[in-house]
Amino acid sequence: MNPTPDPSDPLKAWEQALRAAFGPNADAIIEQMRASGVDMAELMRQSEALQANPQMLDMIMRQAATFLAADPHDPVNAPLAKNIARQVTSSLGPDPSMTDADQRAVRNIFSACELWLDVATTLPPATVSAHAWSRAEWVEATISTWESLTSPVAGAVASALTQLFRDEAIADATIDPAGGFAPDSVLRSMASAAFGMQVGQATGELAAEVFGTTDVGIPLVDTQTVAMVIKNVDEFAAGLDSPRDEVRHFLAVREATAARLFASVPWLRAHVRALVDEYARGVVIDREALEETLRDVDPSNIEAIRQAMSGGIFAVPTTSDQKATLARLETVLALIEGWVDTVSTQAAIPHLRSVVSLREMMRRRRAAGGPAEQTFAKLVGLELRPRRAREAAALWELLHARCGVDGRDQVWDHPDFLPEGTDLDDPHAFVERWSNGPTASTDDVDAALSAIFAEADRDDGQSQD
Repeated sequence: MNPTPDPSDPLKAWEQALRAAFGPNADAIIEQMRASGVDMAELMRQSEALQANPQMLDMIMRQAATFLAADPHDPVNAPLAKNIARQVTSSLGPDPSMTDADQRAVRNIFSACELWLDVATTLPPATVSAHAWSRAEWVEATISTWESLTSPVAGAVASALTQLFRDEAIADATIDPAGGFAPDSVLRSMASAAFGMQVGQATGELAAEVFGTTDVGIPLVDTQTVAMVIKNVDEFAAGLDSPRDEVRHFLAVREATAARLFASVPWLRAHVRALVDEYARGVVIDREALEETLRDVDPSNIEAIRQAMSGGIFAVPTTSDQKATLARLETVLALIEGWVDTVSTQAAIPHLRSVVSLREMMRRRRAAGGPAEQTFAKLVGLELRPRRAREAAALWELLHARCGVDGRDQVWDHPDFLPEGTDLDDPHAFVERWSNGPTASTDDVDAALSAIFAEADRDDGQSQD
């Protein structure tokens, strides 16, 4: 049980007042405020003036509202995730707002890139709007996708935490189920908040690494948008020998190439997301590792739970089904990256002198992955890096040489046409088969596409429940 607060200690007395007001949610609110950078001791030193300081009072109420606003059944506390992501982005240095000149420059760059692509692929231009984004704008546009991607694993984590603390009788010992809240409900709220903090932290860090909306192989925005995070692009260019304008055009043509692919192949987005969700649904929490790591963790301490998550204790060994799903996902991501790499390079070669060196730089960057990508890998036990992108690019280049642009791009007409992992091992065999004509019938095409879209609709419905 929590000890009776000493009324002579203003900090303890203030925390007791919060508990009286918010019941079992108070501990989570207090921890969230600490994690957000609020100095509780300093706040207490100013307690006498608090009522005369509406800004401070408003901040406290907003912190409480952020926790309470979340749906207790959501595995990820979305308001908290967005709040943390904003704070992390702000802490990483200046993030200037985009000017009208920035917007015009980016629109002009993408317009030029679309013309280049017209001769490099048969896929038509995507109906998109081009934007120059700050890091903060990237967070606002993509945070909901990251929440959706992590929700299946977050739900499994919440169930495991609740069961663990229930079995250890920690819930009854540390949380008073006042105000009509059951311990399980409180623990799920704690887990949701902890996961929300972790998602927000990783998203905020990723905002300092990305160039646009398609860096990780999965479209991060639902709207028809292409974008360039100017600060990140220019910082990347500053470390290279290539002119900044060439770097901007090179990254823009990659973004535009990916946008064409996903716009022209409507089943592809749903196919990738279905594989991600299928993998995530099969995640099984390693109870022994979880129990060992959380043995001395207070279940009301959100920051302690968040730190445990950051250690990767939920990235458990995969089952045989998960391994098969993961192999399919890695192959699809490699095919996407390889096609984007091949087509964007073909489009840019006549226009950019440094395209070869920039291409190699991007290949190395994508293969290595950044710190934020590694954080997400620990968080959900899944890496979104295209491990076999070079092999996939070699296959697309062979297809182009043997079958031309039309023959290469027709592979995207149907999911059953896509090369498999074994085809990346022997691209010549795949090209030989493909040059003899696709084998899937019209009925096969319709059935496969219907299954993909039905799976996507089912996943969307589950994420909204």
